[in-house]
Amino acid sequence: MSVNTSQVAADRDHFGARLAKAVAERGPLCVGIDPHPGLLDAWGLTRDVAGVERFARTVVDALAGQVAVLKPQSAFFERYGSRGIAVLERVILDARAAGALVLNDVKRGDIGSTMDAYAAAYLDPASPLCGDAMTASPYLGFGSLAPLLSAAIAHGNGVFVLGLTSNPEGPQVQHAVAADGRTVAQTVLDAVASADAGYLPYGPVGVVVGATVGETGHDLSRVNGPFLAPGLGAQGATADDLRAVFGDARRAVLPSVSREVLRAGPDRASLRSVAARAADDFAAVLA
Repeated sequence: MSVNTSQVAADRDHFGARLAKAVAERGPLCVGIDPHPGLLDAWGLTRDVAGVERFARTVVDALAGQVAVLKPQSAFFERYGSRGIAVLERVILDARAAGALVLNDVKRGDIGSTMDAYAAAYLDPASPLCGDAMTASPYLGFGSLAPLLSAAIAHGNGVFVLGLTSNPEGPQVQHAVAADGRTVAQTVLDAVASADAGYLPYGPVGVVVGATVGETGHDLSRVNGPFLAPGLGAQGATADDLRAVFGDARRAVLPSVSREVLRAGPDRASLRSVAARAADDFAAVLA
């Protein structure tokens, strides 16, 4: 699938350029905002919307002025209904106001008018849920993402597409071989490369590649977008694994951590210290 990038290829405000600037200024780190019950307990907070709000706003207050990207996991807010979504709206607003880019971790995937609605919800600045980027699933066919990619380009935002994920069930689909001999994951990687053609320093369409996947034999070299690398810390991967997984593509990697940083809370100074150390460790490996 190709996307017309002529109107934005030279625009410094497109998502790839803004992400590159944020990483250069703040280091290569994405911190998840995942108020799951275990962390609420560990922080001494209640398992309700009040606890979620206290948790999320503490993370934003501690880290939004320091890290490149904050990644709220929408499901942990959605479970509390409209009041939880209201907290998420405030998290997005406050994090962006403090200078962090916000990646909405929603992993949406659908077709037609439904995907148009998701694009409007998460990529259109008119929506209170709009961040700087969102995650999406391409497994209804990469072409089903067209409304998201069009909206991202129109509004200078980004989309991170699931490619090689860190969950153990992923290879069943992602390593399956398509009719042309490529794996399903490779077809996604190649489609992302086409969508990002013409952008500098890289395009608005990124790929999620887990830091735990090891050397899979997939060709990442053509991708001209950022890689989001979850699976670090609590899921077992280390900074050194980034070199093995991404090789020469590692300079475009955005390492993503959640529990490894969030366990340092609720003390704000501890959160900042752990995040700064992680960013330094990743920068040394990704240089």
